[in-house]
Amino acid sequence: MTWTVRSAIAVLALAAPAAAAAQDIRGLEVCTAEKTMERRTSCLQSNVEFLQQALAKQTRESKVRLDAAERESAAQKQEIAALKADLATLRKMLADMAKPAPPKK
Repeated sequence: MTWTVRSAIAVLALAAPAAAAAQDIRGLEVCTAEKTMERRTSCLQSNVEFLQQALAKQTRESKVRLDAAERESAAQKQEIAALKADLATLRKMLADMAKPAPPKK
């Protein structure tokens, strides 16, 4: 391969992840198309409000999921504690059964 072909491949390889990382966000407006500064500012403010609402929604949904996970974790801890108590009881019973019986007179 020539040096130019290798260079072109290297540039394309470096540019590919950057292109893959860029994505549009549904609901955002393209503010660069606006000609006047007032309309561009209004467009940007609209985008900021949209993103704040989306962030607030994600925060609420994350809190709900986190609270549910915490409740599930607490229930599992209680169940584990109960199972440990049951296991201790069964081990004690098994140990009592394994003791030799006292001799009869």
